[in-house]
This record gives sequence, C-alpha cells and structure tokens, in this order.
Amino acid sequence: MALMAYLSLLADHENDSLNGEYCRIATAAAERIAAMIQFTREYEQVGIQTPVWYDIRTLVDRAAGKVAHGNIVIQNNLASGVEVFSDPLIEKVISNLIENAVRYGTTITTIRFLLIECEGGRLLICEDDGDGVAVDEKERIFQRGFGKNTGLGLALSREILGITGITITENGEPGRGARFEMMIPDTACRIAPDS
Repeated sequence: MALMAYLSLLADHENDSLNGEYCRIATAAAERIAAMIQFTREYEQVGIQTPVWYDIRTLVDRAAGKVAHGNIVIQNNLASGVEVFSDPLIEKVISNLIENAVRYGTTITTIRFLLIECEGGRLLICEDDGDGVAVDEKERIFQRGFGKNTGLGLALSREILGITGITITENGEPGRGARFEMMIPDTACRIAPDS
C-alpha cells in the first residue's frame, strides 16, 4: 500500500515524459503483487471451515449486495428453501461471477441466476447478456494467471466448489453472454428441512 501511495504521489509530480510511464508500470506491478497477496489469504481459507448447508437464494442476494453493479439488473430466480452443501466461501464464488460479468460483459444489462433439475443433481446457473467468453478461452478462464485482471478468481472458485463435489463450467454463446453452470450433485443439494 505504501509503494502504491508513493507511486501515485510521484505520478502527480512528474517532470518528464518517461516518469509517468514508469509510474504506471510500477503501479501495475504493485497491483499484481497486492492481488497475489489477497489470493494467498483467500486460498489459505479454502477447506479450513467445515462445509454447511446454505440457502442458495440468500447466498445470491448477499453476494449481489456486496458487488457494485450500477444499472445492471440482477435477477434472482431461485426459490427460497433450496440449500447447497458447500464451503463457506461459496458466497465469494457467487460474488466473483457477478464481478466478472460486470467487469467483462461490456454490453451487459442483466445477470440472471436460476436452478434447473437434471440427472444426478441440479444446475445452478449464472448467465448474462454481455459479450460472453470466446470458445478457445472457456476452459482457460479457470486457470491461474489467465485473464485480464488477476486471473485468480475463477481458479479459486473452482477449487472452493470442488470441496463438496460441485463442478463449474462456462457454456455461454460468444457474443450473446456468459453462462456459468455449477453442477450440484444430489448429495450437496436439498430442500430445507423446515420448508
């Protein structure tokens, strides 16, 4: 933080044309370092706490409330009382999906969450009407280091979900929006006992 503050001050008082460029490069490097430190903190938390049951609708509402999404509409079409058995960091996964849609969707107006029953479990879907993901990047976006920002969020998300057997894939249509499908096995999804 101190490095970034001093770089900002230096950029404000630039005396020659190269000084500003050097400051931008150094600031970008400092931001990458900060992102790696944050990722390390978050990664240390994966699997530490025991998975528990969470109401999926409530998770999406809480995650959406923590992300600045401007005029983008978030439609939570999930029924109350449906629960997922997951690591407590699942809320971070949902926040990350919303943040990515807002950041990279460019033409995005809506992010929608829905749940579909399928053989062996349920699909929790997060889809948007933005630019989508290029075909050759659909699997690479889940690799550490790939991406326009830190390239860590989706890699971490996949690991968090994997703790309780949930998988995540991107199956959207390029140019028509991203569609992240989280396959929740029957053993990790239920109707709340008091519903």
